[in-house]
Amino acid sequence: MGLPIAIFLFLLVADQYTKHLALSSLGQGSVTVIPGLFDLTLVMNPGAAFGLFANLPDEQRRIALLAVSVVALVVVVRLFLAEAKGDRLSLFALAGILSGAVGNIIDRFRFDAVVDFLDFYIGTSHWPAFNIADSAICVGVFVLILRLGFTPSKVEGQIPLKSSI
Repeated sequence: MGLPIAIFLFLLVADQYTKHLALSSLGQGSVTVIPGLFDLTLVMNPGAAFGLFANLPDEQRRIALLAVSVVALVVVVRLFLAEAKGDRLSLFALAGILSGAVGNIIDRFRFDAVVDFLDFYIGTSHWPAFNIADSAICVGVFVLILRLGFTPSKVEGQIPLKSSI
């Protein structure tokens, strides 16, 4: 369990530190890193992924995001502590998902929004701005999907998180 916990802590600290840097140095401006492809742009996202729930009235948005966050955390912690024991790859993926979720929850409590600042685009087509926490969640989910897809289940219908490797 030591290495997954170290991954969790590293990603959480990296996420919060880079958000601190974005808040302290980007202001309302944007810094071009790779012209025509990548900028650092501070965006305070009051919603969830891709702005989901952002248009709800404040109180409804807070309740919806809190409910979704609590359910997601319970599921991920349960998988981390019980289902993925002995499966290092799944533990690493879940550590990334958990660190990203916690990092974004910290932002919601501090700012009532998530600090996003990584802005990829081609011409005028922009991918929604994101942060390290979002990346950790996406990579973790992708790894879990691959893991579930390529690990045979011993019992039909069982989710194959435990590895025979």
